[in-house]
Amino acid sequence: MLAATPAMAQTQEVKIGFAGPMTGPQAHYGEEMQNGILLALKEANEKQIKIGGKPAKFVLVTRDDQADPRMGVQVAQQLVDAHISGMLGHFNSGTSIPAARVYNEAGIPQVSMATAPEFTKLGYNTAFRMMTNDVQQGAAVGGFIVNKLGAKTVAVIDDRTAYGQGLADELQRAVEAAGGKVVRREYTTDKATDFAAILTNIRSAAPAAIFFGGSDAQSAPLKRQLVALGITAPLLSGEMTRSETFLKVAGPAAEGTYASLAGVPISTLSGGKGFEDKYKAQFKKDMGVYSPYAYDGAWNLITAMEKAGSDEPEKYLPELAKLERKGLTSDNIAYEKTGDLKEVAVTIYQVKGGKWEQVETVVSKAGK
Repeated sequence: MLAATPAMAQTQEVKIGFAGPMTGPQAHYGEEMQNGILLALKEANEKQIKIGGKPAKFVLVTRDDQADPRMGVQVAQQLVDAHISGMLGHFNSGTSIPAARVYNEAGIPQVSMATAPEFTKLGYNTAFRMMTNDVQQGAAVGGFIVNKLGAKTVAVIDDRTAYGQGLADELQRAVEAAGGKVVRREYTTDKATDFAAILTNIRSAAPAAIFFGGSDAQSAPLKRQLVALGITAPLLSGEMTRSETFLKVAGPAAEGTYASLAGVPISTLSGGKGFEDKYKAQFKKDMGVYSPYAYDGAWNLITAMEKAGSDEPEKYLPELAKLERKGLTSDNIAYEKTGDLKEVAVTIYQVKGGKWEQVETVVSKAGK
């Protein structure tokens, strides 16, 4: 066995935790989030980032939470027991919220993809976001429906998850605040694929637009069934629908669908093309929707550790809280005291010719 060189002896391993749905119908979300993180850690290792004067080797510790809240808590404890220095995830709001207590009790910073308002309303100083919350997205889409589409009557459906219900609730508030009316509110589950009863009720209400809060595993068959029933009101949804999977599963029926996504189009950012190229070279596939946000989330942790000169959570947490950096998804990444992002942007996309195309982008400060 070769003796360790001085450089090798000084290198410190920094464990970063990640959890998301790695199996099941939402596995593609977990994969694209994990890939974004892996790309960031690979770059950090290549740059030989130093923490406290010593080269750091960042290692990702991944767990599959199956998008299940109970499994999320179990996984969170496993990661804490594995002595991670920071947490990236979970993907779903429904897993991130209960798991947040575990990380907070351990004092471990958690940067999550969760968009439900409740995540940062927990009051934990360890909880931070990777993207906008549902209040911000709901306001943007609600205003778009009433003011841009001219749809004064809206039917709202959600899948009863923390994400889907939270986004639908905020959308309803925004529609009503803009002078519109929700004429029907329906509920389903994140396992359903048959929406005949719901759509029959909605058709009788004759809304000018329909909004769905949930994932592409439901929104794709929902859109197919809308078309089959001859319901012509446009379907709008959140970022879990703005995916290539939705396009593939919905097929020709996807045409005309609207979906919101946090941030501005990556292609419009200075580093966007470079990131897309690196992603494709590394993973042999196109960049996923959530990959850039996960990439930035990872670099937020790394930057805070580097500035603090420590990977000990209690030492770098203050640096994370006051972080200011130019990232991939925003030129001004910084946090409110709540852990929400200060500057937010929401872009509305529409399926045209089988592809997602930008319609408009709204940029605002958090809470406005």
